[in-house]
Amino acid sequence: MADDTVGKDVSPQSPAGRPGSEVGTPREQRSAKDERSKGFLSELFAPVAGFGVSFGTMFRKVATEEYPEKPRPTAPRFHGRHQLNRHPDGLEKCVGCELCAWACPADAILVEGADNDDTPLDQGGKGRFSPGERYGRVYQINYLRCIFCGLCIEACPTRALTMTNFYELADNDRGKLIFTKDQLLAPLQGGMLPPPFPMADGMEERDYYQGKVTGHTDAQQAYVDARDARTDDEDFEASDADEVPSVTGDAGRPGNAGAAVPGAHDLVHSANPTAAQTREGANP
Repeated sequence: MADDTVGKDVSPQSPAGRPGSEVGTPREQRSAKDERSKGFLSELFAPVAGFGVSFGTMFRKVATEEYPEKPRPTAPRFHGRHQLNRHPDGLEKCVGCELCAWACPADAILVEGADNDDTPLDQGGKGRFSPGERYGRVYQINYLRCIFCGLCIEACPTRALTMTNFYELADNDRGKLIFTKDQLLAPLQGGMLPPPFPMADGMEERDYYQGKVTGHTDAQQAYVDARDARTDDEDFEASDADEVPSVTGDAGRPGNAGAAVPGAHDLVHSANPTAAQTREGANP
């Protein structure tokens, strides 16, 4: 196609064809008056242009967080301090499989499992702490390393480990940030008994995870009463012999052997948190 602009005046003009318009005119061809007016306005507003964001926000209402007097509620699925859950009768859900420790990318979890022992206590048995073959005898989480990613609770096959909404974990002692099993175990709720004690009559391990157990039975209550009475008698005999009684009252009780006083901690989480303060509750 032939170019029909050859020999014609193609100087830039306004869309409406108004003469004298400088729209589209190169900078070097514009009038000096337009350049002077633009430069004057730019110089006039230049000192305050940088404060535009400040002026736009300084009159807005400030949302002040009155922490710690009024802590802000966390999200429903907030990743806070961990919790070891129990079955409705009080037995522990943790079976000592150590999958949570293997899944932890920060190597912050230490688990040592042990076998449950159904041998009577008077014959040297240690008792049953979980419905499975094993239970977590030692459970530690080092919160100096933990990154609260939640991979440990995803790896747990029994839903024994969940994360609560508690986040006030700061301390001036590094040793207190290594939580032991007695600090991570969920508190006993209604219908629960402190282990060790046998499983409910006629129930198997699968029955616990299928939700068929809703609380302790009379046989379990009688077993716990007899166990506690026997333990009290042993402690009384030890005190008569000027011996130092066991801290836990039972040498077979789980927990960190290095903990001087199991459960003793000066942080808020040691004040027996209830199920309402956790995301999953004490018995998810």
